[in-house]
Amino acid sequence: MKFLALFCFAVVVSAGLCLGAKAQATSQTPLPIDADSYSFGEDTDNQGSTYVPLDSWIYPALDRLHALGYLDSAYLGLRPWTRLSIAHMLEESADPIESEAGNDEARAIYLSVLREVKPDLDRATEIRHPHATLETVYTNLRGIGGTPLRDSYHLGQTIVDDYGRPYENGFNNSIGFSGHAEGGRFSLYFRGETQYAPSATGYSTALYDIFAGVDETSLNFAGTAPVTQQDTIPEGPIAAATNARVMEANLSYHLLHHEVSLGKNDHWFAPDKGASMLWSNNAEDIYDFEINRVDPLVIPGLSRITGPFRYDFFVGSLKGHSYPNDPWVHMEKVSFKPTRDLEFGFDRLTIWGGKGHEPITLHTFLHSFFSFQNVTPAEKLSASDPGARFGTFDFNYRLPFLNKWITLYTDSLSHDDVSPVSAPRRAGYHPGIYLARFPGLEHLDLRIEGASTDTVSASLENGQFLYWESVQRQGPTNKGFLVGDWIGRQGKGGQAWLTYHLSPQEEVHFMYRNAKASNEFIPGGTTQNDFEWYVCKRVRKEVEIRGTLQYERWKAPIYESGSRTDTSGSVQLTWFPRISR
Repeated sequence: MKFLALFCFAVVVSAGLCLGAKAQATSQTPLPIDADSYSFGEDTDNQGSTYVPLDSWIYPALDRLHALGYLDSAYLGLRPWTRLSIAHMLEESADPIESEAGNDEARAIYLSVLREVKPDLDRATEIRHPHATLETVYTNLRGIGGTPLRDSYHLGQTIVDDYGRPYENGFNNSIGFSGHAEGGRFSLYFRGETQYAPSATGYSTALYDIFAGVDETSLNFAGTAPVTQQDTIPEGPIAAATNARVMEANLSYHLLHHEVSLGKNDHWFAPDKGASMLWSNNAEDIYDFEINRVDPLVIPGLSRITGPFRYDFFVGSLKGHSYPNDPWVHMEKVSFKPTRDLEFGFDRLTIWGGKGHEPITLHTFLHSFFSFQNVTPAEKLSASDPGARFGTFDFNYRLPFLNKWITLYTDSLSHDDVSPVSAPRRAGYHPGIYLARFPGLEHLDLRIEGASTDTVSASLENGQFLYWESVQRQGPTNKGFLVGDWIGRQGKGGQAWLTYHLSPQEEVHFMYRNAKASNEFIPGGTTQNDFEWYVCKRVRKEVEIRGTLQYERWKAPIYESGSRTDTSGSVQLTWFPRISR
């Protein structure tokens, strides 16, 4: 009820602001669009293309274009997308957008994204010689007052879906740049940062011992005492972070509509905006080997039932684990589009191997890949352990008769079951609904999502079910952060955004987020309530300013008595030089 009351209040206030803004705006006139003036080319399969990073403005813009009834070939549950695959989506949407009247928002989005990817199209069809582009140079200045939460595996996170960047009370800063290069079928992308965060007190030894008992990491899987420090429990004192980090770096080769890549890649395997239950950018990216079908595949006969489909596979190593150390992970995702309005997908994540447990070999990989049944405790502790296996099912559906207005979607997660479809009462869920526009307010949209990992089975396991395994006790985490949903283990909550779009690249939004961890998992439970105002504005075409102000109120009696608050404000300046050679 608190969530609904607060959000309704935000809707009323923000709607008033947006109405005032619209009254002062210039009248909307149809934007010119001529698909034939852009050379998409009939065959770009001999040209490599880099992925667009997940925090780019392009994804929310294209998500909105899809929700407005276009971009039918987009697979929202399989991101990131390459620049050329985005161009192909736009190509297929050009005629419907051009032929329909009264769709100024869709036209504006189409032209803005097309201008972004058109240089790649020109190079793919005309130039063909190697080239490199300095894409962005940026800095983020963040100040935090109060004690933030930075423990997605137990108490929660104040700042989520931020690539596991360090942050603490005080002044925080990151400075970075990105660039890409293409030559024939090869492509290269790089983004690097220097990062700074102040030192912090961290958890006390007593609290560390409690969480180690909850996770059963006071002893490792072999029954011997482990080292005391582990990334999933931020025990103090925590030194100041002065990192030079490779955010993304991958070399790809384009082969038969696939990008075969090696390096550090983004992944987001859900249609949701706030979280992906199995893999997101909540943690630092891992180094992996990936094979990604970037364009839809049509198989005669089968695709008459399932529609075209895409798939992705990657394998790499998780860091920050102690039980066992340096396990590996592989993940598979396949998404189908039986109709233009419906997409559904299945994915599977397996954590296996690790020092002192079982070697990373072709045999152990294949055993983990093809094992779909529960195993005995003896097998779990042996070299034949198939690993911790998690599965998801997701879908997004533009509702009948409202397919230019409302999209319904959900993500779901299971453990010890092949899929949430086979055991829905044992699964976690992250459902959502997206209203792409309001009557008379074309620039305004609303999105609401819920989240729960407090399943029937989880309530009996005290946090030792979803995102936990009897051997892989630090679950799907990388350097201490969950790679999946910020809701964490045995939690419930929700998130909502009310957004006014100044342009496809600019917006103002209000966000509310709530998260609660069960007291069956954390003694006394935890509660988070976050309120965020965000603005993104372009100064000319080359400079972007993003400003965020977030107020958080949280309770975690096991950590701090009473109710605590923290306030964080950030300003990010990004320069888009577009310097190419």
